[in-house]
Amino acid sequence: MVQSIGIDAHIHLDSYPAGEQQPLLDRAVANGVEAVIAVSMHKVSCEANRELAFRNPGIVHPAYGFHPEQPLPEAAELDALFAWIRERSEEGEDFAIGEVGLPYYTRTEGEAEGKPFDETPYLALLDRFAAFAAELDRPLILHAVYEDAAKAIEIIQRHSVRRAHFHWFKGDEATIALMIASGFYVSITPDVGYEEEIQSLVRRYPLELLMAETDGPWPFEGDHAGKQTEPEMIASVAAEIAAIKGLSVEETVRTLRDNTRRFYGLAASAV
Repeated sequence: MVQSIGIDAHIHLDSYPAGEQQPLLDRAVANGVEAVIAVSMHKVSCEANRELAFRNPGIVHPAYGFHPEQPLPEAAELDALFAWIRERSEEGEDFAIGEVGLPYYTRTEGEAEGKPFDETPYLALLDRFAAFAAELDRPLILHAVYEDAAKAIEIIQRHSVRRAHFHWFKGDEATIALMIASGFYVSITPDVGYEEEIQSLVRRYPLELLMAETDGPWPFEGDHAGKQTEPEMIASVAAEIAAIKGLSVEETVRTLRDNTRRFYGLAASAV
């Protein structure tokens, strides 16, 4: 039996070329990856991840949402997305809400170029997704970094979101302390091997609130430079976290995996 190396808590599976998606998953499972959380960009992305989940039961766990680092569609298109997600819930399907959040990079890049940016509709959309996640009692996967994290926290706390997962988080000490006190989860990417900011976050954040992710197909540097990002890279994430916290790799892999299972309500795998 292949030894488990854990769960990739955040990957854009449908963003890989269509012909590479299934081989990537097959390699991941053969190398000990139990499952992946496949986050979505928009409605077409949601539909693609749903299909991948149907073809890979117990391996692909989809999340449905609208990524904030892109122009917002017309209201009717967003309404159609929310209606589609509600249908999935009414049919009893298992899914999370994500990736949703606030457009930090789009906003700050525009502001640096002197372009006006209206964040108001993005705040309203996150508010709507937070209310939806609370209503459906689904995990909420957030793209909210630096000063945007505090805005997101205010929104999700106002709606009493029960399970919040901040992926690839960066932020100040006060926000980190608030997130820890609130029991919010954070997932760590392979850049923990070379980014001091992420290493510092790992030192500060309780292991019991951490998960491992790749955010694939986003590429990485360090030992992964020039390589296609694949779910197996969570093994290096666990190894780096273990080294930072002075723990065994085996204990760290097990805790990260169990955290992800618990947060997403996943059954133990046979891997």
